[in-house]
Amino acid sequence: MRSLKDEQYRSPEPPTLSQAEIDEDPHGIYRRLRPITPVIRREGGSYIAIRGRDVQQLATDPRIRKSETEVLRARGITEGPIFEIFSKSMLYSNGQDHRRRRLPMSRAVAFKLIDALRPKIRSVADALIDRHFSSGAMSFMDDFCAVIPAHLICMILGLPELDIPRFTHWVHSLSRYFGFSFLPAEIPGIQTAAMELAQYMRKLLDARREAPRDDFLSSFVATAERDGTLSAAERLAQILTVIVGGIDTTRGAMAVQVALLLQHREQWDAVRTDEAPIPGAVSEALRFEPVGGSISRVTVEDIRLDQYIVPSNSVLSLSTLSAMRDPDLYHEPDIFDIRRADHPRLHPVFGAGAHRCLGEALARAELEETLAAVVSRLPQLRLAGNPPVVHGHSGIRRVGSMHVSWPT
Repeated sequence: MRSLKDEQYRSPEPPTLSQAEIDEDPHGIYRRLRPITPVIRREGGSYIAIRGRDVQQLATDPRIRKSETEVLRARGITEGPIFEIFSKSMLYSNGQDHRRRRLPMSRAVAFKLIDALRPKIRSVADALIDRHFSSGAMSFMDDFCAVIPAHLICMILGLPELDIPRFTHWVHSLSRYFGFSFLPAEIPGIQTAAMELAQYMRKLLDARREAPRDDFLSSFVATAERDGTLSAAERLAQILTVIVGGIDTTRGAMAVQVALLLQHREQWDAVRTDEAPIPGAVSEALRFEPVGGSISRVTVEDIRLDQYIVPSNSVLSLSTLSAMRDPDLYHEPDIFDIRRADHPRLHPVFGAGAHRCLGEALARAELEETLAAVVSRLPQLRLAGNPPVVHGHSGIRRVGSMHVSWPT
């Protein structure tokens, strides 16, 4: 009997594109290629699954696993602060290591914590609007979106308010590596930011161990120590992973959702006059222009997608960016519609299976409460200049600058 391995040698190669080609117009590239091929190949050898149903199925397929240190090693990073964080993080582990690293964090992230934070999120958003209201304009990304997630994480962790600016700088630097949107010359600076953030958080974890408080960080430390399954380095890596993932993606998504609504004025007016559509607006913005562009996986055996074979031990990205614009899954997917009724119960942008994002409830709370604050306090908000450009097609995408104005 002929095996899949035998067929590999006669399998055609999928279309190959450079990262720059895809980044130039990812939605257009995927729209053109989805009817032709289920998979494309990046220059360098990694693959991208681009059809919605394939992405859905592969997200929990036992023939693939979460990528671990493959991407770092491919970039020549085999040691240092970044490697330490990635190699010990639940985000980049599988099987028993993943379950062991995730469990103390999932116990600490309780829904009652999120519900209690909603009024605080609204209060922070209102305070920022008050700070800038008289000027009639602000850099929405820098003055609003970048401040709220960092402020909230600092609030959850119990950090002094004076530490927020440098804390935000460290996180933003490190998040560039999570999105793989950096130049080789930037690696030393990212390594430095990772080292400084790790040193800062290590001291904070030690302080909570010695003098616990009634907060998230103390709960995590207590749970991890009681379970006794995580090393000190692993505890630190889980906290750093949640911090980076919880700040930069939310920051970008916050700007994107407001920009999309301002470009669809009738839908802005719908949420301005009634807060009921706000959760739908958040879900639709996350679908239409996600800040997280893909899920990175590694094949553990050969996988056939139509006539193509993705070989074992290949990096295979599952493009949620493409899947959420696939007409096989969504009606008129290139139309932004906050009243869309075909969203799946579990939003694909937060992943699937054992690796589904732990911070989903917190992200939704931030996005919903800040949007409610903006539409109620600044009903005549306008874009001042062009809408923000979202760069990249994989990992954490980068959101460009965004300026807004309003009558005073």
